[in-house]
Amino acid sequence: MACRALILFWIFLGAVMADKIEVKALNFYWDENAGKSVLSGAVVVKRDRDILSSDELVIFMDKSRKPVRYEAQKNAKFNIKLKNKNYKGSGDKFIYIVNEDVYEIVGNAFIHELESGKKLYGDRIIVDRKASVYRVQSKDNKPARFVFELK
Repeated sequence: MACRALILFWIFLGAVMADKIEVKALNFYWDENAGKSVLSGAVVVKRDRDILSSDELVIFMDKSRKPVRYEAQKNAKFNIKLKNKNYKGSGDKFIYIVNEDVYEIVGNAFIHELESGKKLYGDRIIVDRKASVYRVQSKDNKPARFVFELK
């Protein structure tokens, strides 16, 4: 049984690494029938210069075992690059939809553009990398906030 788990782990890593995505974690669980993996403990995902870290990550895969969606929660933080600008952020839950190249931060959502110092706060922030579009949503009559310096 341990040998089968090890073989499945290497197949999974091969699928992940083929897309130039590196995933590290202390604990790994893969449900081949459900097409999902749960990683926990010091989770780090790297894709090019983009980095996502959290205490827990669920990876959803298609039938060919290719990752289609990542959901990080519990201390989710990220560093991403978009149009030659660097962003750091955090939230209660961070979702990345691979085929659409869309990032979604849900709950206590925060993004900081490092070069300009601009900051976005809201309950939900969506970043569409293909369209270079940002959406900030709020709930419970709490305003979304945008902080920047005037020069």
